[in-house]
Amino acid sequence: MKIVFAGTPEFSAHALSAIVAAGHEIVLVLTQPDRRAGRGMHLKASPTKVEALKRKIPVLQPLTLKRNHVDVKKSTEAQETYQHLAGLEFDAMVVVAYGLILPQEILDLASQNHRHGCFNIHASLLPRWRGAAPIQRAIESGDVKTGISIMQMDAGLDTGDVVLVGELTISPQETSASLHDRLADMGSDLMLRVLSSIEQGAPLLRAAQALEGVTYANKILKNEAAINWQLSAIEIERRIRAFNPFPGATSSLNHELLKFWSACLPNKIAATQTKNPGEVLEIDDGSVFVQCGDGVIEVLEMQKPGGKRISASACLSPYRSQEKIMQFQKDSVD
Repeated sequence: MKIVFAGTPEFSAHALSAIVAAGHEIVLVLTQPDRRAGRGMHLKASPTKVEALKRKIPVLQPLTLKRNHVDVKKSTEAQETYQHLAGLEFDAMVVVAYGLILPQEILDLASQNHRHGCFNIHASLLPRWRGAAPIQRAIESGDVKTGISIMQMDAGLDTGDVVLVGELTISPQETSASLHDRLADMGSDLMLRVLSSIEQGAPLLRAAQALEGVTYANKILKNEAAINWQLSAIEIERRIRAFNPFPGATSSLNHELLKFWSACLPNKIAATQTKNPGEVLEIDDGSVFVQCGDGVIEVLEMQKPGGKRISASACLSPYRSQEKIMQFQKDSVD
């Protein structure tokens, strides 16, 4: 089949690679414009663009797909993208974490001239966690399961009919990094099954989303990284896992911002508990035990600015001779 593909991050690039490997022809890739990143703030292409160029697939990077945008330049660019799509021969459109809203006229275009429409790989069990960050919010909220929903897109925010679902259990040690990889594999597999059904002329079993249980996964912001030690140990432990790898949970010690990569709820209770959230209670055998608003958290892996991820005890070792009491502070993150 001939496919128009729209996506941006690594999750999308994984699906793009799988669709090509299955023998389908990607006639065009839409991805977000290059962004400045890194210490040098150099322009960096999205993972999906890198994958497309590697395979010599044409790429367009409009700032918007809205032809009626108030910005004349953006509107003109959107018009050119629309005309390019209208002139292409393709069977269906696949969207994976693209990051731009597809207006109704684009969705209509994907359904005209015997085309099969626009399908989305969404990393949750819809209608739970519609929106930008379903993987992180599922872990942060303590969900015990999640999955992939292949959705026939409409103009709403992840509100279209679901045509195929896969389910995964979220393990107690799951991070957003590990769950991302498992869901990326599942999403690619399920999307290929849908494309195969379309190619064979088999009917898709569309199911409208339930009206109950709707939740929204708001975009992860950098300022969410700062650990609020007034929260319970359970909440903080979930956030550390949810924000691994981005934005990385952080807290300040002696005015130095440290990252927290791994933690758990301890089997033992530190011997000298206090009622001061953020206070280091004990450093023992690689771990650091920290008082929370309710309970104690065992921190396993941390990182100093410019350093590598190391055991929490090794990370805090230089501070032990400086302060009798080590107290983490919640600092703002730009």
